[in-house]
Amino acid sequence: MPRALSLAVLVAASTIASRAAATPVPLPFTYTTETLGKGDLEIEQYSDLTPVKAFDASGNATWYAATQFQTELEYGITDRLELGLYLVYVPTPSAYTFTAPMPEVTGIKERLRYVFADPGAWPVDVGVYGELVEGDTESEVEAKILLQRRIGKLRVDANLWGEYELYYGVSQRDLVANPTLGATYEITPSVHVGAEAWMRVELPNPAPATRPYGLGPAGYVGPAVLLNFGKIWWSTGLYARVTETDHTMQPGEPYGPVWGRVIVGFEL
Repeated sequence: MPRALSLAVLVAASTIASRAAATPVPLPFTYTTETLGKGDLEIEQYSDLTPVKAFDASGNATWYAATQFQTELEYGITDRLELGLYLVYVPTPSAYTFTAPMPEVTGIKERLRYVFADPGAWPVDVGVYGELVEGDTESEVEAKILLQRRIGKLRVDANLWGEYELYYGVSQRDLVANPTLGATYEITPSVHVGAEAWMRVELPNPAPATRPYGLGPAGYVGPAVLLNFGKIWWSTGLYARVTETDHTMQPGEPYGPVWGRVIVGFEL
């Protein structure tokens, strides 16, 4: 046991000391303007959870944990241009009926992230992000403007984020806004703490006669923590809904009172 413990400490120390070519995500909902270097490869695993309601086998309204999972493979085409390929799975619990939809849909995604200058060359670092989604119920086109400002060990990030969704078999077309804003502080190179706010609002076409709760706007705010060990990093955020806090959740409605997201990344 002492020998195994010593080996584990040695491996961890060597990992921390290794070249940190990965692009850790300090704020789980906000993309930064950092990209992988040319030829670098990284894999990231996203996991989301929020408590919502559905009907159980007896027809009673009950709480359950709605989840979505996303695996992302990132590759540095150049030092400023990065390719991302995603596999998304959104499980539907078989024990319940009238379950709530999640923001993601089961399917695949492809995206590019590009930054216009080296970090710190401009007063505000600026990047752009474009994504295509081929899901089981819809296709999407997604775009983001990425903004970042570093002030010493403080980093402020914002994403101006929009989507255009096309549903299969129906004429519905939705515009979706997903702006995010957050800040993190580097306590040590391995530990970053911060706070993040994000919102989602859907604008369907045709618009419903009465706008339901599930279309938003749904806004969340909460703390975030990043543990960065070079090739391996872990990021998590726990958010409380700050819109319609007095709303009584009904079966089939998304956006529970709290939302959690965990991301684990590994440089290949």
